[in-house]
Amino acid sequence: MLTFDEKLAILESFPELTRNNVSLGRVNFHYEDSLYEKKTVAYHLHPNGNGFVYAGLIKGYKKDDKGMVNIRDFQADELREIVEKSIQALSTPPKEKTAAEAAIIGDAVEERWVDRDGHTLILIQEDDLWNVYSGLNLDGAFESYVEAEAYLKEEGFRKE
Repeated sequence: MLTFDEKLAILESFPELTRNNVSLGRVNFHYEDSLYEKKTVAYHLHPNGNGFVYAGLIKGYKKDDKGMVNIRDFQADELREIVEKSIQALSTPPKEKTAAEAAIIGDAVEERWVDRDGHTLILIQEDDLWNVYSGLNLDGAFESYVEAEAYLKEEGFRKE
């Protein structure tokens, strides 16, 4: 496990991040050029070694409901990698939705699923159902996320 000072040194090595001291000796690092509302890359880095990095736009990490990954036990290369990925994700403009997708999705949170041929299905929670759309067409409606996920996997789709 890296020490607090080692973690600080790694985070401070990113010139695009701004250090912000917060209460109880904790430190946050912000990415002011973020293309999203989210600007915090490192959150509550604590002298006890605990801390979090934002990975809400990154795949492959176990995240909490705010998209944060606990970095307490990260090694130096792991910390550098997740910070680089976080900055890159916050620098990448969101994909534009087609008019059809915007009409269906609205403000709902969506997941895109693709198959090996490049076909895309969109999974959206609407009221008490999980609906799968192919373009403007409703492909399936499920009572739980688990059922919808199982269907998509059975049909050869994977989360994008």
